[in-house]
Amino acid sequence: MHHEVTRIIAEIAAGRDQATQELLPLVYQELRRIAAAQMARLRPGDTLQPTALVHEAYLKLVGSPGPGWNGRGHFFAAAAQAMREIIVDHVRRKVAAKRGGGQRAEPLDVEIAVDAELLGIEDVLSINAALARLEAEHPRKAQVVVMRFFGGLQDQEIAEALGVTTRTVEREWRFARAYLHDVLSRGAYT
Repeated sequence: MHHEVTRIIAEIAAGRDQATQELLPLVYQELRRIAAAQMARLRPGDTLQPTALVHEAYLKLVGSPGPGWNGRGHFFAAAAQAMREIIVDHVRRKVAAKRGGGQRAEPLDVEIAVDAELLGIEDVLSINAALARLEAEHPRKAQVVVMRFFGGLQDQEIAEALGVTTRTVEREWRFARAYLHDVLSRGAYT
């Protein structure tokens, strides 16, 4: 199946529009698993349902001109980024709708999100802001976080997508976790 996904991605890159219809059935379950893992980290009712997240992410992925995926790992990395953007946009809309509603912001658990129990909408925005800061200073380390946290990819898949070794991914994950923990605990993400 991995080879089939790679073949279809190559066809999409070559401009064969029908290939996008062939891709969804092959990647749907994996995208659904990734989305469900993301939703499990969030409080119920704070964001989208996994199915809606998968559909929005897929439409965003195949709707972009010349997505430039170079294989299965790169596709799932792009899917992770799309899911991150959709979750954050949805949360921002929710926060905007609540403004003035007398809601007290909950304190952020300073542990990086993958260790947290359940995240509230304020937590998602704080983590996204801290991740944007990491992205500005250390782009590849931020990609590792996005692929691992938002995409649910394993170290080997991340390494393949980034063209680095698994040991490099492990080192960059440790650095990124420490960096984000520091930024989040100091409230220095704004």
